[in-house]
Amino acid sequence: MTRRDVPQIVVGVDGSEQSVEALRYAEKLAPTFGATIFAVAAWDYPAADPGFMPLGSSEFSESARSDLEKALSAAYGEDRPAGFESTVVFAHPAKALVKASESAVLLIVGRRGHGTFRGLLLGSVSSACVSHAHCPVLVIREDAHHAASEA
Repeated sequence: MTRRDVPQIVVGVDGSEQSVEALRYAEKLAPTFGATIFAVAAWDYPAADPGFMPLGSSEFSESARSDLEKALSAAYGEDRPAGFESTVVFAHPAKALVKASESAVLLIVGRRGHGTFRGLLLGSVSSACVSHAHCPVLVIREDAHHAASEA
């Protein structure tokens, strides 16, 4: 079987506790779907003056890679699930996740990540994913770990 023949659960990872929980949910659900897990960390230049273009991108990419590795360690320790894959991409997170959802059986994202608009019911990335993904979307709320441990 090639990678495309194996169903995938795509997980958006930004280093937030919700993205750690999303990884844990993916591990629990993967056997149900007969799927592997594909974690996507996306970064884009911060919003700034339209004429501003940061020099270099390595700091942004390294920060995203570091956030991804910390989230993976928090979710799985040293023991990654079988068939696990991850990537760091330069793209708006919503666009990257919607694109990755084209070949997924499920997309899992946090309700709100590290964005600045804390009062929103859904964050802009999760809202865009729910509206535009090519597969079902599971949105993890802030207290998902607490709720799961009480069940």
